[in-house]
Formats: sequence, C-alpha cells, structure tokens
Amino acid sequence: MGGPHEDQSTDAQVRGGAARSRDEGPDKGLDQRGCLILRNSANNLQGEDSQKEAKPFAITKREVWEAYKRVRSNRGAAGVDGQSIADFEADLKNNLYKLWNRLSSGSYFPPPVRRVEIPKANGEMRPLGIPTVADRVAQTVVKARLEPELEAIFDPDSYGYRPGRSAIDAVGTARQRCWRIDWVLDLDIKAFFDSIDHDLLIRAVRRHTDCPWILLYIERWLKAPVHMLEGTIVGRELGTPQGGVISPLLANLFLHYAFDLWMRRTFPHIAFERYADDAICHCRSEEEASQLRKALEERLVECKLALHPEKTKIVYCKDDLREGEYPNQSFDFLGFQFRPRGSKTRRGKLFVGFSPAVSDKAAKVFRQNLRDWRFSLPSGMTQKELARQINPMIRGWIRYFGAFYRSALHQTLGYIDRTLARWAARKYKRFGRKVRKAGKWLTGVKQRDQKLFVHWYELKGDRTVG
Repeated sequence: MGGPHEDQSTDAQVRGGAARSRDEGPDKGLDQRGCLILRNSANNLQGEDSQKEAKPFAITKREVWEAYKRVRSNRGAAGVDGQSIADFEADLKNNLYKLWNRLSSGSYFPPPVRRVEIPKANGEMRPLGIPTVADRVAQTVVKARLEPELEAIFDPDSYGYRPGRSAIDAVGTARQRCWRIDWVLDLDIKAFFDSIDHDLLIRAVRRHTDCPWILLYIERWLKAPVHMLEGTIVGRELGTPQGGVISPLLANLFLHYAFDLWMRRTFPHIAFERYADDAICHCRSEEEASQLRKALEERLVECKLALHPEKTKIVYCKDDLREGEYPNQSFDFLGFQFRPRGSKTRRGKLFVGFSPAVSDKAAKVFRQNLRDWRFSLPSGMTQKELARQINPMIRGWIRYFGAFYRSALHQTLGYIDRTLARWAARKYKRFGRKVRKAGKWLTGVKQRDQKLFVHWYELKGDRTVG
C-alpha cells in the first residue's frame, strides 16, 4: 500500500509548537484582520482572505466556515468537553478564528474522543467515538480537501459514505446479482474500525497527497486518545473511531487497497458490493466461494485484519429455479435480510424469489425504540405534539426499509398503533388504563385524521406481496 511519497516526512515546521498561537487576539483584532464576520450571512466573508497572514499552512478562513456549516447541519452530540453546537455558536466568531489560527499554524492538537456505545441489531454494543464540535469542523476541513482526490479512484462497487451513493443503491445492486448468480460469500471483518493499522493507512494516504498539513492532522487524529465511559483516558495504537468525520473516508481508502483493488486483480470475474466494512461477493459455485474465502483470509492477514470466523459464511441463493439445498439460504446486508420469499410477477403470477426485506434484527431494534418511547413520552402531550415527535423516525424507517418488499413492514408498523394505544390508556382516565378501549378510540382517530401519523397514510392499502 506504499506510494511515491512513502519516504517523505510529514513533520511540519511547527509540529511541536505551542498549543496557542500569538495571533489569537481579542475580538477587536478579528475584524482588523479581515476574519470571519458571521452575524448575518456568508456575505460577510467576501474579501476575508484579502489580507494574507503569514502561516505555515495555506488553510483559508472560508474553508473553516464552510466546514462549520456542514457540521452544524449534521448536528450531533457533544464531545469530551461537553460543548454542544449551541454552546459553540454562542461565541462563534472567536471559536472559528481560534480553530483556523491553530490549523493554519500547525499548532492544532485534537482533544480526546468521547467513547459512547449504541446497541447493534444483534444485541451487542457498538463503540463510537464522538469528537468535540471544533474537532469535527477541523476534520471536515481536511475531508473537503482530500475527498475529491480519493473519489476519483474509488471502486464503483464501493457504496459506503460516498457522495451520490447510498446503502439502498448497494442493496439494489446485490438483489439483481443474487437473481443471476447462485452463491454469495457474506463477509464480516472482525473489529475492522478498531483494527486498522496506522502505518499502512498513512502509506495509502501518501499515495494520493503530499500536502504536509493533511498528513500531519490525519496522523494526530489517528493517535488521539479515547475518553472511556468510566472516565479514564486510553491511548490508541490501532484503528480510527467510528463517529469521526474523517474516519469513513480513511476506512474506505484502507479497504480500497486491502479489498477492492485486490479483488479486481485476483478475482476480476467475481462481482461484489461493499459498504464500508460490510461486503458480499457473488460466486458461481460453492467451490469458488470456498476458494475466495481462503484467499481473503490470507489477504487480510497481510493487511493486519481478520475475517470473523462465525459471521463470515457461504450462502445459496435458493429460489424456484434453483433446486439445490444448502444449510445457509439467507444473509443480512445493511439491515435487510436476503432469503427465499413469495413474490409476484407484473402479471400477478406467484413465484419464490431470492429477495431482500427488513431483517428480523432491524425490526427488533425498531420495536425496542417504540418501547422506549412509551416510557419516555410524557402523557401531557397532545396527539399532534406526539405525532411531531415520532413521525420523523417512522418516516425514515419506512422510506429506507420500504425500498424493497414493502409489505414486510406491516407487522412491525402495526406495533406502533399498539404503542400509541398504551400511551393513550395511560393519558386518558376514561380508559381505565385498558389498552383495548384505547385501541378502539385510536381507530376512530385514524378514521377522522388519517394524516396524523405517517404510517397511517404512507402504507395505506399497500399489502401486496413483494
């Protein structure tokens, strides 16, 4: 994974410099230097760089401003410093100026990343690293410079965290290929984000940029310590934290060399879809899938990674035209379960096809979220207030998982009405906490105002198979 700049030093002149530059002055000095004036609109930024300040790195104030706007639109939780987006904006001008000053002088050092855990579909916990707001802005500056260069070389079958590509695109392509090709190797890389080798990753980055400040800050982000749940600070020698702005781009670059290019070179006839570290490969026979698995195990060892021995499996894409048998006839990919399902042709003829629909694991997580709502939503809410709070999540869930085999959603979405009935039974004394009475009342509300909850109208009459 080396490159033409492999031996070039990434040390900046001010790499060991102070954490604060002498140019960080009071508010009155900001306007005099032509800095960001953000009171009303981006129009205040015109001419911002007309007065050039001598800095080691050519990072403009406009780049920092544009990065901040992206971070603001994405919102997100506070980092280790407890500073929210609103807190950051309370002194926006100074905060952005200080960040730009430190980035452009080489004196910016990222603070520790706050560790949080979220539940996975299989019941396990997924560790995430939450950078501070300022650090997310800094990472976005670097990403905006590096991403166009990398997008030009990324594989068309790499879908994760890329502009103009989505998980739905990956699932749709996988569905079509499963119809044509009988076997799938379902890959799972063990603890991928926590196992990325820093030296190999930096070598890959150097193949595409010799910009010293990009290399400098990527190295610092990779080495930034983690603030654990119990309050301890732990150093990091491997991996890049999920949750960081720059992490998905770096992960894609690593797997571009570790997997994508290797597949094109070694098994050019085998199609695949990869979304970050989630990938499936389409094979013509069980023997070919076994050979690919063995070769991939050896390849990943070279890249200091490993296949998960239990989660990586060979799957037979059984349908009406495939009469063979095999122990594994289903796999999960991006929240969808691919397996034999009853379907209809355009002329209404029933058949069994190998198709994706919302997975049991994803549906279970959704139902758990609904149970959490029931206890967290105050009974003092009106029906419209309740709808405004929960409709965005329901709508997103329907539009994602309803992209394929939409009728599979009805059973899970019916659970929403039961949750609403329990909420109503708790809210209105006339029901005596009896859910059945509240359910009958809810049916009347639905007849009078079908637009109140999004699932009442988005799936109206949609009970077709497939």
